Amino acid sequence: MTKKQTKKHSKKRGVALLVTFGLMMLITVAATSYIDRATMSIRMARHNAQEVQTTHLCDAGVQAVMLNLWRPFKQTQAFHDMETLLAGAGNATPKNSMTAELPGVGRYASGVIGYWKPDGDNFARIVVVRSIGWIDRNFNGVADSGEPRKTVDVVAEFRLSRSRVFDYTYFINNYGWMQGFSPSNLIVNGDMRSNGNFDFISGSGTINGSVVASANEKLLPGAAGLINAAPLKQTDAGYSTTFNNAGTPHRNRMRQPYDPARHGAIGSAEFEEWRDYVFFSQGQLASGRIFGAAMEDSNGSRSWVNTGGTPTFTNLDNRPTNEIIMPDLRDFGSPTDSPDLGGKRFARSKAYVNEKEAFLDGTPNPNWMGNPAAQNEYLENGQPNPNYKGAFVDVWDASLNSGAGGYRRVSSNGVVSGSVLLVGTDARPIRIHGPVAINGDVAMAGTVQGQGTLYTKRNVHIIGSIRYKNAPNFRGSNMDDVMASSEKADFLGLAASESIIMGNTTTFGSYPLNYMTPPFTKPRLDDNGNTIPAYDGRQTDGWGIKKYQSLLEFDNATKAAYASIAAGGVNQIDAVLYTNFVGGGNVGTSGGGMTLNGTIISRDEAIVAWSLPIRMNYDVRIREREVTKQPLIDLDLPRSPTILRSTWQDKGFRVD
Repeated sequence: MTKKQTKKHSKKRGVALLVTFGLMMLITVAATSYIDRATMSIRMARHNAQEVQTTHLCDAGVQAVMLNLWRPFKQTQAFHDMETLLAGAGNATPKNSMTAELPGVGRYASGVIGYWKPDGDNFARIVVVRSIGWIDRNFNGVADSGEPRKTVDVVAEFRLSRSRVFDYTYFINNYGWMQGFSPSNLIVNGDMRSNGNFDFISGSGTINGSVVASANEKLLPGAAGLINAAPLKQTDAGYSTTFNNAGTPHRNRMRQPYDPARHGAIGSAEFEEWRDYVFFSQGQLASGRIFGAAMEDSNGSRSWVNTGGTPTFTNLDNRPTNEIIMPDLRDFGSPTDSPDLGGKRFARSKAYVNEKEAFLDGTPNPNWMGNPAAQNEYLENGQPNPNYKGAFVDVWDASLNSGAGGYRRVSSNGVVSGSVLLVGTDARPIRIHGPVAINGDVAMAGTVQGQGTLYTKRNVHIIGSIRYKNAPNFRGSNMDDVMASSEKADFLGLAASESIIMGNTTTFGSYPLNYMTPPFTKPRLDDNGNTIPAYDGRQTDGWGIKKYQSLLEFDNATKAAYASIAAGGVNQIDAVLYTNFVGGGNVGTSGGGMTLNGTIISRDEAIVAWSLPIRMNYDVRIREREVTKQPLIDLDLPRSPTILRSTWQDKGFRVD
């Protein structure tokens, strides 16, 4: 009995031991699995954290390289420095290489491994940046085996784009101002903008368009970017009455009043095509941006009503405005430069050819580069060819052909070697085609025929009224027909590396010189923080005369004609005006006020009106259309630098 009981107890103990071992094995497996999963999670978390770190390092490297390219590109607004710096860039020969440490994070090494010009596009360059970011565990500045690292390639496009400054009738880079006007003697039919404050002082004109100001810390003193007062503005009904009144001066040059039947209902495809070509008094948001007249500054955007009483406002957008980069015309190169569409100003003018085969109405363009009659600059009889495909400017010379007179081509291959006086009449207008570069000053007055831009290495002097022989007419019930006819009308751009001066400089006194000198003009900072002194028209420049004066008023061959023509005053300017420095002078000195049909774009504005009224009408032909992204007429006007990042390619994260 006893023996049997002993065996029974032994079996029970064995079973208990097996159960215990089994449970311990299960616990061990579970614990091991848990530890393994926990370890895996820790490893994954560490891996992810390291990948995030190296991604940030790569991005820091890309940004450093891009910034090193962007700053000089923004300042020079040309690709010349970039061409030199990045020539030969490749995988084995990176250019503009940079390396740096982000304390507590790691290091990056970045450089440009690709650089080229897209086919047929002289205003763009493609840049490929490769950036390696790694966690430098041994602090030797090298991405060693076993150190976490990532590689990315970024493709970016540096572009000289059509500048938004040409969207405005009046664009001043420093301070916008209007002083001493009433609603009846200043009428602006277009938008106005300043890269700084915009002030209406001692009264307000009638502004039928938007008014925009933006903060600008580069000005000295800095500008908060505010509009000090709401100017008067016509209602839609009032503007339509003015537009349809046959007695309204220059009404053919005014923007059309918005009409849904003619321009499409707000939000429609037809509306998007024409929205920037019309006037609408009550600004509103349409398709994510403002349509119609609005006041926009650092406090946001708002529509307003002011017909003579207390203005009322409606908030549209709380976001502040931003500065628009103004193009720079300093780098002309040399008149001896070889033709190059991607080169400096003289080289580009030499290389220009007219690429438009036909106009919108289907008629052939006689100056098209493919026209057999457009190939030679001169005809077989020795006369200048008015249908030449390249850039040129002609003026009537009464001394030619034994006193019978004839046109003289003052340019050669798109370049004028020195300063030139251009005077036209209705019967014998100045003839222009394409972008002509002038090595000095141009002084001009009278009638102009053709489509072109005059670029001057110094000043443009408007010494008398400038009128188109065949002016555009923006009236009509069918906008396509209006654009088709306006496309073929005359167009003049005047772009000065220095200043655009209006009136008779031989008689300038405190007016307008007080507005061309400090303290009215202000200094500013460049992108590197260096101070650019305020413009001072009384200073003597490198040409040996005061900045506001013309070389032509001292040249024995032209000074008598210059003074005689300038004595008549300036009452009308049909042109798009662009200047690196001051746009100003005396207008209306012989009575009759002054009308600008086009735009004025400058850093400082110093126009003194000696008679009234002053009218400004925007030339819609230079406005970029929302649908096509192209203006109706694009005659190589100054461009602004932009940068676009197109792709980010992750080449992988590694821990060897």
